Formats: sequence, structure tokens, C-alpha cells
Amino acid sequence: MSPMVLENDVEVGESLPPATEHAVSVSLPTWRANVGYEEGEEWVISKMKTGYPRFFIHKQIQAFAAAISDKYGNSDESAMLFPTHAIASRCRDFFIRLAPDAEVRIVDLVPAAAKARSEELIMISPQVSAVLFPKDRFSVAKQFWQHSGDGVSSRRAEYCHHLFRQGLLVEPSSLEQSPRIPKGPRRYQKKTSIDLDSTLSSTNGEVQDPDQFVEERFGRNLDLSMTKNAKLAVRRRIAGSLTADVGLTEALALDKDASRTRHVAGFSEDDVYLYPTGMSAIFNTHRNLLQAKGPLKAIVYGFPYIDTLKITEKFGPGSVFYGFGSEEELDDLQKRLESGERYVALFTEFPTNPLLRSPNLVRIRNLADKYDFCVVVDETVGNFINVNVLPYADVVVSSLTKVFSGDSNVMGGGLVLNPKGPSYSKLKQIWNQDYVDNHWAEDSIFLERNSRDFVSRIERIGINAEAIVEVLSSHPRIKQVNYPKTSPTRPNYDQCRNPHGGYGGLLSATFYRKQDAVAFFDNLDTVKGPSLGTNFTLSSPYVILAHYGELDWCRSWGVEEDLIRFSVGLEETGKLVQIFQRALEAIPSE
Repeated sequence: MSPMVLENDVEVGESLPPATEHAVSVSLPTWRANVGYEEGEEWVISKMKTGYPRFFIHKQIQAFAAAISDKYGNSDESAMLFPTHAIASRCRDFFIRLAPDAEVRIVDLVPAAAKARSEELIMISPQVSAVLFPKDRFSVAKQFWQHSGDGVSSRRAEYCHHLFRQGLLVEPSSLEQSPRIPKGPRRYQKKTSIDLDSTLSSTNGEVQDPDQFVEERFGRNLDLSMTKNAKLAVRRRIAGSLTADVGLTEALALDKDASRTRHVAGFSEDDVYLYPTGMSAIFNTHRNLLQAKGPLKAIVYGFPYIDTLKITEKFGPGSVFYGFGSEEELDDLQKRLESGERYVALFTEFPTNPLLRSPNLVRIRNLADKYDFCVVVDETVGNFINVNVLPYADVVVSSLTKVFSGDSNVMGGGLVLNPKGPSYSKLKQIWNQDYVDNHWAEDSIFLERNSRDFVSRIERIGINAEAIVEVLSSHPRIKQVNYPKTSPTRPNYDQCRNPHGGYGGLLSATFYRKQDAVAFFDNLDTVKGPSLGTNFTLSSPYVILAHYGELDWCRSWGVEEDLIRFSVGLEETGKLVQIFQRALEAIPSE
């Protein structure tokens, strides 16, 4: 049988969406390409224009890191870039633990112009802290980059690299020197198309004053007042108080949407925090909870997205893993607690990724209240339009990179503190002292624009996902379909489901035979790559891509290596159903 002609057959290594400079996904269109990527095969790796940003360091970041290494490092050193000295110091501490013999140092780079250190421009924070380390220890630095989610974004790197080339990003010790700078590249001489005020001034020709250069380039490309308001609008959307699909100015003038605001007494947007990535929100939650509760182990309940488990294992005293997310495991936890064991927090997802199981948050909350540990719920897959998990959590985290943005071109993370949580006063104090907004200004602008229609997108995606579940569930060659609505744990989901909430846009399926899974995947006419929550349907052999080095371990927790995960998009429902039906028809007969 000749292979199907696929409309969405994007070349291996191309960004998703195609030709998108800051895309957060990449095309791996066949089963073989996914395995080739994991095996490091040249025919895949050489074509990678980008990748998921915590796993593939964006080429803009690579170029900036190389330039810093060339200027400040030795020939055998590489650089890893972070937004602040504090984060770079955590990376250095990680190095000291894992590679104590490695020489590691930090180079801080700040704006040369005095005005760029004004109160207003601190909001944009055009600075970078580079960790310089031996090239042969790259894997150590990469672990911290991946797990913490606190590396610089590609847009920050692009902007700061431009300043660096112009001599306007320097070590603090050289601030007395003020070079004379020509005008910058064209993209920094014009307004962007993103809601900029047409009254902003512009200059032409040579700019002799570096203070003026920095201030005016930032003023035109990243309007300061707009940056502040974009962050506020994003925080209000995370809070649930802003749900209207309107422009930024109108959005901030609207009355709060009481019907969508998270239903916890005393809650406001002041309890919402913005992070560079969803994993950064989780990493910093774990770090702050250790400060609040002391050096205690964590609990990870339910098979999670991999880095959540790695954070609890590699940072702090370790963790206890309950990978099935079962009631029997909660029984075991209860016995441990009754015997005197104590924990810093229980981390869980609602529902879990990729098995879409929903934990019993009511029981978990009761145990937490009785035995004094915190509950951290990752609501990325469920999202607060569909579910309300805040009453059961001390901290709710989310990846805004996913369905909140939808456009697959910006990273972000959200964190919410529960004002009715028993540890709220202490946690609020720690967050007030520790929190730094490291979400790069230009990323915030994109995130705000992308998220304006997130309510209607989530509703439509849910309808499409349920249609696909029906198609897959009725086919004899499908072994199992995982989806919150059809899961045995649906009662736990419904306990938290909002009155008009759906069941989300993520599902997964397993097959009786590997060759069936491969045939289906290779003939499925969707784009294929990492990430989820995109406005377009995105498919992935998830376990191969996320757990290639630990497939036996996954199997021991009931996660099969040939599982395919589907993040359903906004396509017309009938067309999407046909796409999945055709892929099922491509499975060879027995």
C-alpha cells in the first residue's frame, strides 16, 4: 500500500509552527524520526532548527553564550545563561554537588547606560548572568537548565546579545566606561506590531549617547507601560478575573469576571505570580517550601511530567514516588504519616500527563491538614476554566506555554497561592521576600496577546477532543484510550469540575501491537512534535520522546512505551475526525 499524502507533513527539524523564530515545538513527523532524535542520529540532529526550549537550547541563546565565552572564558569553557545572579548561583551550587572538581564561575552583564538602571527599566531587566564551566561538563549545566526552567528565554537572549555586540551590556566593574554607539539593527529601530502607542518617539541616524540609545530602543520595541500592563492582564487571566477577548487597554478597564474568578475567599491577583516557564514555577515552589517546612522529603503522587520528579529527587532530601496515583498508594502514605513520617509537600497533576488520571484531591487535602504538609497541584492539563483545584491546594502551578498561550511561540509559567491554605501566611512572607519577576518583557507582551481568546479556545478544543476519544475508543485495534471523562478516576475529576467545565484537550492511546502504533502514527495527518495545548492538533509518541532512557521503568508504572499522546487543536471537528479515521484505516490487517 502506498503511503498517504499528508497535508501536515512538516519536514523533520522544522519549527512548529513552521518558520516561527521563537517556536516551542519542532517537527518529528515519523516514529523513526522520534527514535532517531533520541539516538542522536545525524539525519535528525543536523536538521533541528529548534526544539522544546528546556531540552534544546535555542540557537539565539547558543550564539549569545558563545559570544560571552569568547570574550570572558577560556578555550575549554562554555556558558549557560540565566536572568539573574541568584539563579546563576543556584546553577553553580548544583555543579559543586554533582561535579565538585569542575571550576565554575559567574559573569554578570548589566546595561552600561545609567538610565537603563532606572526604576522603570528594571521592569524590563536587560541583564544576563553567565555560568562559565568546562565544556566537557555540559551535561551537568544542561540538567540544571532543564529541571529548573530558569534559563534565559530566546527573546531575552536575542535582545541582550544585540546590546552586548554594541558594547551596552557589560560587567558591573566597567560601568564607568560609556562607549559611543551607532544605531542598532533595523528591528530595534521600529515599532513592533504588538499594540504599540503610535505617539512613541523615534529617531534616525547616529545615536551618540548610550543612555539615549538604550532608553529609546527599549521605549520603541518594548513600551514600558505596555509591558507592565501586559503582565497585569496575564496575572488577571490566571486569577480568572479577566476572561474577555479584548485588547489590552479595554481589558484592564473591565470589571472583574466574578463567574470565573477562582472560588476561594480572599483570593485576588496579588496571589498570582508569573514565571519564565511552568517548570520554573514548580522548581521555585519546591525550593520555597523547603525553606518554609525544613529539609523534608517530598511526595510525588501519580505518574508525572518527568522534570517534576527529577526536581524532588535532585534538589533537597529526595522524594517518595507513588507512580500509579491509586487509592492504595494513599493508604500507604497514610500509614507512613500515622507512623510519624513527615513530608514537605505532595506534588501532583490534575489530571496527570500522559495517563490523564485525576487524583483524589479531597482525601489528599484531608491528609495534608492532619499531618501538616503542603499540596502542590499542577493544573496545566485541566486548566482553571475546566476545573477548580485551588481549594484543595496550597500552591497551584501551571505552564502558560501550553493552552493558555496556544500559539506555540512563547514560554511562561503561573503560580497561585491559596489564601485559605493553612500555611498561607508563612508562604506569602517567603514569596514576598524571594520572588523576582524574570518573565522577559517581550515574552509577556506575546503571552498577553496570545491568551486573549483562551476561554473560547479551551471550550472548542474540549469538544474536538471528545469527538476524537469516541473515534479511537470504538476501534478494535486500540487497546486503551486515556481521557479524564472516560477514566476510572472521573469521579475525582468531576469533584473539581466547574459547572460549565469540560474535560480538556489532551488524550492518549495505546495499541495491542507496536507495528499498529507505528502505522497509525506515521499516517496520522497532524503535525507531530513535543509540547501540548497548541491551537493546532499535535501528536507525539510521548514515552519514546520523554522517557527513552527509562522505558522499563515506565512500564513498571503502567506507562507503555508505544503510547501516543494527542493534544487536540481548533480544527473543524468533522475534518479532524476524518484525519483520525484515515490513520486507523492505514493500520495493516492482521
